[in-house]
Amino acid sequence: MPEESKKNPYLTALEQFNKAADFLNLNKETRFSIREPQRILEAPLPVKMDNGDVKVFSSYRVQHNTARGPAKGGVRYHPDVDLNEVKALAMWMTWKCAVVNVPFGGAKGGIICNPKEMSENELRNLSRRYIYAIYPIIGPKKDIPAPDVGTNSKTMGWYMDTYSMLVGHPEPAVVTGKPLSLNGSLGREQATGRGCMYTALEAMNYLGIDPKKATAVVQGFGKVGYWTAKLLQDQGVKIIAVSDSGGGIFQPAGLDVDTVLNFKKNTKSSVKKYSCGSSITNNDLLLLPCDILAPCALENKITAANASQIQAKIIVEGANGPTTLEADDILHKKGIFIVPDILANAGGVTVSYYEWCQNIQELYWDENRINAMLKGVMGRAFREVIKIYEKHGKQITPRLAAYLLGVGRVAEAAGARGLWP
Repeated sequence: MPEESKKNPYLTALEQFNKAADFLNLNKETRFSIREPQRILEAPLPVKMDNGDVKVFSSYRVQHNTARGPAKGGVRYHPDVDLNEVKALAMWMTWKCAVVNVPFGGAKGGIICNPKEMSENELRNLSRRYIYAIYPIIGPKKDIPAPDVGTNSKTMGWYMDTYSMLVGHPEPAVVTGKPLSLNGSLGREQATGRGCMYTALEAMNYLGIDPKKATAVVQGFGKVGYWTAKLLQDQGVKIIAVSDSGGGIFQPAGLDVDTVLNFKKNTKSSVKKYSCGSSITNNDLLLLPCDILAPCALENKITAANASQIQAKIIVEGANGPTTLEADDILHKKGIFIVPDILANAGGVTVSYYEWCQNIQELYWDENRINAMLKGVMGRAFREVIKIYEKHGKQITPRLAAYLLGVGRVAEAAGARGLWP
């Protein structure tokens, strides 16, 4: 593993913020008030395992900023979760919501565990214990959790039920990404990948690339990676490589995304064992010549160690924080156009907002309406970022342009609210 991949993501998040704050010339008071997390909760979670033992898991919930609305952010179940990662993800959520102009602030949660090694009963017990621990600081008008790496709609169902039992009445608006049977939203499962697809199309149009002649490589084949690949394929883009945590598969003639997914599900193995192509490592996959590279796994996958070898024309960041600051500068100098994470993967939180609105008003929308609204939001946000990018003569990175938009909106809201008391 390259040394850069171990970099503290919170330090990266702070560096990105400081760069934008300097550019915006924010005063000391505003800078401090929107940089620091508003609340950090750490809670040990004792859980009875299937063998009768009680195991204590470490968990976190960080609320970064609520100047523009209730805190919003997913919960990650992963062995590598730590507080710095959760703080970084919460901060990125703040700017992400502001970039797409969704009236939420940023939050994030995490539990140090390996869900792949736990039974459904153990995961359910862990999930209920977590909501019991963070219950005092969450709620439909305070903080609304959602799925992330290692969690899904089933997890959100347990969350919603636990919270509802604690308050004494059904409260679907406390979480998003729920099953449809529990008042989830149509289009939510695909939303992050659909947002990546929409911004990829915007970027291709901006650079004059025909989607039907384009090739794409997708790192990560979970919810975000699969739907990004699937929806790009539906637009005529040839998917030449995909990967999961076990490795990847490369097929220059193109892969059928659904066939690869069915193989993975039926065999319960890595996509690298799929027979129609050559197996490839996750790092080598990033270096393949292509029009679109979509890193949809975890943080710090594109680093100073491999950035100079990347041959994509466009990088669409489906994951949060997949590119280090050092790599960002290298890629910009190479002329590679990056659609940054706080724009590219904001489709998930946008449709989460739609789900929350539907729950609050108890009136539900059809999927065509949701997808059309999402397309409009992602297109508008992309154009607003490009306007800032071009205003500065393309001398800044698209990432900094997105930060100037997001941080600027949060700073404006914080200023309008003032200090209390």
